[in-house]
Formats: sequence, C-alpha cells, structure tokens
Amino acid sequence: MTRLLLAAGVLVGSALAGPSSRADDPPPKAATVRWFGQSFFQVETSAGQRIVFDPHAIPAFGGPRVSADITLISHLHDDHAQPEVLADKGRVFFGLKPTKDGKRIDWNPVDEKVLTTRVRTLPTYHDALGGMQRGKNAVWVVEADGLVFCHLGDLGHELTGAQVKAIGPVDVLFVPIGGIYTINGEQAKKVVAQIKPKRLVLPMHYGVPGYDDLVGPEEFLDGQKNVKRMTDTNELAVPLGEKAPDAPTTVLLGFKKADKADPPPKK
Repeated sequence: MTRLLLAAGVLVGSALAGPSSRADDPPPKAATVRWFGQSFFQVETSAGQRIVFDPHAIPAFGGPRVSADITLISHLHDDHAQPEVLADKGRVFFGLKPTKDGKRIDWNPVDEKVLTTRVRTLPTYHDALGGMQRGKNAVWVVEADGLVFCHLGDLGHELTGAQVKAIGPVDVLFVPIGGIYTINGEQAKKVVAQIKPKRLVLPMHYGVPGYDDLVGPEEFLDGQKNVKRMTDTNELAVPLGEKAPDAPTTVLLGFKKADKADPPPKK
C-alpha cells in the first residue's frame, strides 16, 4: 500500500510541477509529505531522511506509529508534543522550553544541521495578544532536498514584516486554518499571501469528520484558485529539481489510520 501511495504521490506531484515524463523514464526524485491529522506531518527526503512535525496521540486520527530521524515540536500542548507516540523519534528539537526557574515557558532558539537537513525556529505567539491567552509558539523552517518547508505550528496572528523576512523563501507551507486556537481561514489566507510559498500550501489544524472541535476547511478554501482535494490519501510527492509553478497549489490531504510502524531509521 505504501508503494502504491508513493507512486500516486509522485504522479500528482509531477502534475503540480510540470508536464509528465515519458512512460519509460525513471520516476523523478521527490520528497514525500504525509499528514496524520491536526498538525502532525512527516517529510521524507529523497534519501530517506524523515522529519516529523508536532506528533500527537489524538484517537480520532488512529494513532499512527511512524518513525523520524528528526522530530520538531512547535509548542508544548498535548496535541502537538507527543514524540513518545513515534516508533522511533530520532533527534528531538523543542521550539519552546521552561525557563531556568521553571516559572515560565520561553522560546528555545534552534538553528542546527542534521546530516544534510537544516532546521531552525522563528519565535511567534499562539494568540493575537502577545501570548497572554495561549503563550508562545515556534515556527519551524526546514531546508532539505533543495526545498524549504515551513511549519507554522499553532500560529495565532498575522506576521510582521521582520518575521516574514526571517522565514525567507518557502516552497511548501503548512498553515493552521481552523480558528478557535489559531488563525482562522481568512487570517490564514493573509499569512499565505505574506509568505508567498512557491509550490504548495498544505492546510492543517482544522475540523474533520470525527474530530470537529475546530472549524472545517471551507472558509480557507472559499474563493481560492489552484485547489486540489486529495482526501483519499495522506501522501503527496514534491518533485525535485523542477521549476516552480507560476502559483502555488493548495492541497487538502486526508489522513490514514496506520496499522503498523515504519521501519526504523537507517543508522
């Protein structure tokens, strides 16, 4: 099943990025993105390195047992900070940390390279009141496979010009859209316009059947062009080395209920 999904993802990714190859050509190299509900994503590079964002243990999403070489946590709320659910969590980086006196939670600046992948944080807030309601949040910027992935965590506000500049050019953007605890659909559109991702916009942290505590995706999708609904799969391939399209595509993925763990990372 995983090979079938990957093949489908490569075909879709190629369709998003440009004309398809001849039938006898080898498939293009690609990074693979998988969504496991809420803000839990796994990015697998073409060399097999796996980066996981914000793993959770929400029963409605089936408790997937996936593996990571790098695990990135945007903030310390339970639905984003459960690396123990992973079959292998690799190196774990937290975007927030308790202060030395244990009385507050502060940002934990990260800018490190793990093999060929660079991971770094950008300090933001979980609300529009400077963290007074829900505290702090870390945006993750990941450079891998010649692409830049930006995971906004539980962003609660539009970005400043300085924050947009610090994020820099982005190929694939993971953006919360469900409101209530994060920016809503209309605000998310503005944040996407601020960041201007080149290839893909992947909505996250929104209500789905069986887990409707958050608003669904329609507010965000309303009026948008270049939208692909791929809710029959949780997997999407991003071809490497191809020219970016004129405008990014917003892809609505599904999520799967994994019944077995990934193989452990290669040592």
